[in-house]
Amino acid sequence: MQTSVLEKYCDARLPWYTIYPTVAQFSTVVGAEACEKWLQRLPVNESVSLYFHVPFCRSICWYCGFARSITRRDSPILEYLAVLRKEIELVGAQVPQRLPVSDVHFGGGTPTLIEPAQFGALMELLRRRFAVSKTAAIAVEIDPRTFTLATSEALAAAGVNRASLGVQSFDPIVQKAINRVQSEAQTERAVEMLRQHGVIRINFDLIYGLPNQTVQSCVQTATTAVAMRPDRLAVFGYAHVPSFKKNQRLIDEATLPDSPARAEQAAAMANTLIAAGYRQIGLDHFALPDDELTLAQKAGRLRRNSLGYSADTRHKVIGFGPSAIGRLGDGYVQNEVEAGSYSDQINASRLATAKGYCLSLEDRVRAAIIERLMCDFEVDVPAICITHGFDPVPFLGSPERLAMLAEDGIVEVEKGFIRVRQEHRFLTRAVAAAFDTYLGAPLC
Repeated sequence: MQTSVLEKYCDARLPWYTIYPTVAQFSTVVGAEACEKWLQRLPVNESVSLYFHVPFCRSICWYCGFARSITRRDSPILEYLAVLRKEIELVGAQVPQRLPVSDVHFGGGTPTLIEPAQFGALMELLRRRFAVSKTAAIAVEIDPRTFTLATSEALAAAGVNRASLGVQSFDPIVQKAINRVQSEAQTERAVEMLRQHGVIRINFDLIYGLPNQTVQSCVQTATTAVAMRPDRLAVFGYAHVPSFKKNQRLIDEATLPDSPARAEQAAAMANTLIAAGYRQIGLDHFALPDDELTLAQKAGRLRRNSLGYSADTRHKVIGFGPSAIGRLGDGYVQNEVEAGSYSDQINASRLATAKGYCLSLEDRVRAAIIERLMCDFEVDVPAICITHGFDPVPFLGSPERLAMLAEDGIVEVEKGFIRVRQEHRFLTRAVAAAFDTYLGAPLC
């Protein structure tokens, strides 16, 4: 890919568009009172997804961009669980009784630091307060370095049916540079324990663009991962934002690959996975041919949400825990990011909503356009506008950024139908940004 094109569109600096508008637009104008009203308006006959943020790790990974707390003790986790149970009760009192649930996701941090008995009790509470479907997808993120046999047994007993393992890189040089030393054997053992207990749907998270990473080490990591045959792999680009994440200041910036090298690494990993029989899903996911994501992509119903690509057609998510984001019918809400502030609100019997965003009709139209671009690499703008009862002229009447993308050969545009060229799909976020009315930043 041409270096000049990469530099011009500054792809690494753009939002990932898992939600739109992005969190940068959230405001304290939307708080606990608005969240209560939105929860009360949820239709009793429509399933929702639940997301739980467990913000604890045993050690700090220098690349991490998520809200988390480092603890060697179990007592902070137990204290957090007590608050989380209160939040479940508070939310449960606002939503229609026994609201149906189709998906549950435990993210972090490291959710599997929760003791087995505590995790089982938490799932029991969920099933009492919500009508969790017998066929619900229940997923947990796992750090293989701290994963135990007892935890594996507890996950299976609680109905967990998908596990997402953080791998990032199998290269020991890269692992040392990001303070996450994790052997191939540790990952392999975690996969074996899960499968032995019936948790057979396995995801791996990999990252390119890390310090000291090379195309060769990326290919080797992908090859090693393929040998364990996970159902899905997410291959993310490392986002270096040390001004926001202090732990990233521990990374030597001189060892980070530049934009052309990142693009080469991403392409090499994608080619390795595709050659091994995986199908590319959207911008950064890969799945086996019979996986739900692959089937959703074929059917044109692939979705994108705060966790990445999904086959889940539910539009509503309730978030629990510090920093958790919810997507309710009227807009987005986010809990207090700092764990202490979150706990104070819940212990005072108040929802922990710190900020959010009320969606306008135009926001919904733009979100739909961006989602289709991120999922399908093409979008029929007039068709989406008409579906929402919206005039397409505001989107195509003065398309300076879109015209520039077309002129540079990134996209093809014909009567409002936009298609990202195959060789430029790496720049899809730059295309989506053409419809982001809040971005406002000029091209570099």
